[in-house]
Formats: sequence, C-alpha cells, structure tokens
Amino acid sequence: MNAMKKRLLIWGSIALLVFIGLLSAFWPRALLVDIRPVVVGPMMLTVGDEGETRVVDVFVVSAPVTGHLRRIEAEAGDAVVAGETIIAEVQPTESQLLDPRTEAEAEAQVSAARSAASLARAELDKAEAELRFAESEARRSRELESKGTISERDLEAAERAFDTSSAALGVAQANMQVRQYELERVQAQLMSPEEMAQRRDTCECINIDSPVDGRVLRVLRESEGFVQAGEGLIEIGNPESLEIVVDLLSIDAVKVRAGNAALIENWGGESALRAQVRRVEPFGFTKVSALGIEEQRVNVVLNLVSPRGEWEALGHGYQVDVRVVLWEDDHALKAPLTALFRDGEDWAIFVEEEGKARRRLVKVGHTTSSDAQIISGLSEGERIVVYPGKGVNEGVRIAAR
Repeated sequence: MNAMKKRLLIWGSIALLVFIGLLSAFWPRALLVDIRPVVVGPMMLTVGDEGETRVVDVFVVSAPVTGHLRRIEAEAGDAVVAGETIIAEVQPTESQLLDPRTEAEAEAQVSAARSAASLARAELDKAEAELRFAESEARRSRELESKGTISERDLEAAERAFDTSSAALGVAQANMQVRQYELERVQAQLMSPEEMAQRRDTCECINIDSPVDGRVLRVLRESEGFVQAGEGLIEIGNPESLEIVVDLLSIDAVKVRAGNAALIENWGGESALRAQVRRVEPFGFTKVSALGIEEQRVNVVLNLVSPRGEWEALGHGYQVDVRVVLWEDDHALKAPLTALFRDGEDWAIFVEEEGKARRRLVKVGHTTSSDAQIISGLSEGERIVVYPGKGVNEGVRIAAR
C-alpha cells in the first residue's frame, strides 16, 4: 500500500469517528419519566377529622337541697350500683355569724320569750289550783246531794265548774308548750357555728344514691363545703356503652348518611376499629380553626361495631381519628391522581406505547387524595406516565427513570 492510500485510510477513519460522535451527540434521546402500570385494587372515598369518644348516657348527680356537703370519697373509675351506692351526703347549713344589731335583737326576743313562758307557767299553776278546788267542790256536792241537803241544780253547777276548770287546765298546758317552743326557736337564732359543728356528727344527713349502675366518670365537687340546690357533684356513666362524635365541615357532612361505615384510627391500638354512623345532627355551629378561620361544623355521631375486647382500653373523652366511608370498591381500576391532566374539558393521561408517549382521553369516576377511579379509556396493566412534565408531549420518546 502506497503512502497516498495510507493517508486516505487514516483520515477516512478519523472522519467516520467524528461523524459517529456528532450523530450520537445530536441524536434525540428518550425523556426519562416515572412510569407505573395501571392496577385494579381496593379504593375508598372518605371524609373525616379528629373525633372524641363519649359515654352514651352521662348522668350528672346534683345536690337536691342547699346545705353542707360532706367530702365525697368516691373516685373516678369506682363502680356504683343504682339505689345502693351512696355517693354524697348533704347536711343542714351551719348558722351564720350575727352582727351586733341582729344579735341584740335576738337576745331581746329570747328575753321576751322567757317572760312569756314564765307567764304561761303562772297561768298553768292557777288553772291547776282552780281545778283542784273545783274537784273538791264537786265531790262535796255529790255527798250533800245524796243526803238531800242540796238540790240537784247545785250539784250540776259544781260539776260544770269542775269540767270548766279541766278545760282551762288543758288550755294552760297547751299555751305553756307554745311558749316553750317559742323560747327554743329564738334561742336557736343565737346558736354559734361552733355549737353547730359540735352537733354535726349527730345530725341526720340527706344521702344521695347513684341513679344507675356504672362507674364514676368524674368528680365535679370533691371537697367538703356549702352547696346550692342543683349544683353538680359527680358524673356517672357506663364506659361499656361508648359512642364517638366528630365535627365535620358542613360541606362534607351533607354527604354522610346514617348507616355509613367508618374507620377509627390513631386511637392507640394496633389496628383500626370499625364503626357505623348513627346520626348526623341537623344543627350546625361555628368553630374557629387553628388558623383563625371560622368554619361551619356539624356533629356526626357513630356507634362502635368492633367487639368490646378490641377497644376496652378506650374511655370517656379520648381523642381518635375518624374516617367516614362515602364510597368503596374492592376491584376498582385506578391510576395515580398526579398522572391526570386537562385536555380541554376532558381528562387525559400519557400512555407509554413502544417507547413513545401517547395522549389518551379517559373518563374519571371517584377520586381520593392519591388515586382516581378510571371508568373508561385505560385497561389493567397499561403503563402510564405518573408525573407528566412540560417535556412530555404526543410522540415524544420516553423511558422509565
């Protein structure tokens, strides 16, 4: 081979390598994207928020009368029996300290009552003396009448005088009792709190029994002291009959119906509990969120369906997370919500076909926070672009990231 041919071979090889390098550098590469197959599986549409457990029937036991409450010894969690367990005792109120003017008036009333009692005693003594005299006169008149010394009219007059004296004695005795009771009444006004405290252990108290069987949920008033009639003392209920209340946004509550299933999560147990909506309250209320926004809320009440053994650790006023099931399908064709994009008024998805992106119109059903139900336009197993960016267009070469 001569020198000319060698030079041509060398430069030709160099030119071929440069051409291949330029072709490789400028040849369009496949766009790396996230690709996921369309799957069939369970799908659930829910609404929820934080809820709270509560005993179905809570009884607040109140003081029936105004008085002095003895210290309540019952504690939260104690078992009570209806009509047997005494949960509180109320005594009569203690006397109040008297100011000087009231005390002087009370002492004057006591002096007047003593004088009236002394006068009644004197009248009683007088009535007894007159009765004794009338009795002796009547006896003497009977003896004289039997001998014919006095007339029958005189005997009747003597007996009438005896009967009149007996009646007068009864009146005097009754008057004496009235004056004595008056004296005791006004003397009681001067009774000091110390004297009342000495008599406290001997006085009869009003016992307050438990109205139902259950357990003590909360002691509202534990310490001894003065209570008004109707003041709450203790809360009683049956922890085995729990319900759950959750306040939902009104726009979510209108979708909930009695009988909807629900899931109770983040309650402290290992698995979620099953529940069922019992009632959606018809009255909404305003609640301020953590961000300071006023929201219209509606209470939704649920019954626990799971066996008692699974949630026996729950009590009154515990926090839980509630998800009310609005719709569910165990064999739903679903795709990631991020794969959907608008194509006019329709929904579309990029499908990977022979290494290229192809736009596909789809019909969407229910959507959750992560997935969308595909009613038509896709089939199970097709590979779709999960996050279609600006570079993904019809016919663009794509490859899995």
